[in-house]
Amino acid sequence: QLGDAPRPPPPPEVRDDDHDGDGHRAEPRDAAERDRAREEHVRRYKPEPDDIRRDLRVLVQLLNERLNDGTRVALSRGPAPEIFISLAPNSASEDVPRLREWLVIPLDRLDPPVATPFIAAWLGGLGLLLLLAVGFSWHITRPITRLADAADRLAAGQPQRVEPSGPHETRALGVRFNAMLDALAESDSVRRTLLSGLPHDLKGPLSRMWLRIELADDSKLKEGLRTDLQDMQHMVDQFIGFVRGTDPAAYRYAPIVLSDWLTERVGAWQGAGTDIHLKTVDDDAPLVVQADAVALGRLLDNLIGNALNHGAPPVDVSLRREDRQAVLDVADHGPGIVPERRQEALRPFSRLDDARTRTGSVGLGLALAEAIARAHGGSLELRQAESGGLCVRVKLPLAESA
Repeated sequence: QLGDAPRPPPPPEVRDDDHDGDGHRAEPRDAAERDRAREEHVRRYKPEPDDIRRDLRVLVQLLNERLNDGTRVALSRGPAPEIFISLAPNSASEDVPRLREWLVIPLDRLDPPVATPFIAAWLGGLGLLLLLAVGFSWHITRPITRLADAADRLAAGQPQRVEPSGPHETRALGVRFNAMLDALAESDSVRRTLLSGLPHDLKGPLSRMWLRIELADDSKLKEGLRTDLQDMQHMVDQFIGFVRGTDPAAYRYAPIVLSDWLTERVGAWQGAGTDIHLKTVDDDAPLVVQADAVALGRLLDNLIGNALNHGAPPVDVSLRREDRQAVLDVADHGPGIVPERRQEALRPFSRLDDARTRTGSVGLGLALAEAIARAHGGSLELRQAESGGLCVRVKLPLAESA
């Protein structure tokens, strides 16, 4: 409200320290009259505890201390909360020094400050919503995480079923994953049956062929047939070894001190006249792994035989510790394998004819070695040796007792 009344009621905060229209301090009213007015006001009106004017008193006081152009700010004293702001002195009424124009703003139209309980309730509701969102997210992501772990184990050659849980979609996904495992297990069982049954059935005809060769009179014919039968026998043995070596259920795990075991195995090859060298790194603690001795021996024999048949002697075998793993390297001095085809060389029945010669191999040696390494929780990697040949690196986790 913009007032022009000749005698506007002064705001309650503008008392004896108010200024006149010319910017000079006005003379205070009669003390008795002022006391009577104050007592009457106190008797008629008692401020409410939540009155907004309580929070504005300090602000009004600071404004009045800083304003020096005659402008005054004050709060009302009546039941209606209002704020008074004096405008510029009325130059047309200089004969009446106390005559001013006041801007009156009702405080009930201003937005009240947010109460602390409301803020606490709002934060509590927000926190509850966040907790519900986290719980819902965990309810959805937990089954997916389990499926991801099961897929990793499947890729590592250690399939494991999952328990379907969570929303309908994730439960259906878990059921289909288990069905896929069943189909893979059945396919693997058929593959093992074929690989083990066929070589076993061929052993009888091969034995009869050996007998007939020995009874033949033609020495040239006998030599040629003997070579062919040796290749066939080697192939059959590879099939049988692959079936046995890739079946972790047949493994018998026990602690093995690798350095002692490796010295004994390499010594057997050296005793047979093989050009092979062993290098082990001295370590304070022995390198102990939980492994099947027969499967591990088959892995080493395949790698050494692969280096002799497809690479070139000498064969370098080394053993060392790397973090919590034992690292076994078998390197030859042959032409090696180009990096683009190393992954292909690890597939079953894969023969790199341009880098390897055909000596009765069916391409199961490296695949068998990798399967045995995975069954022991390790890995197999093809690298280039320092001599330029092929280096097969096998990493096996050390036992806790090591």
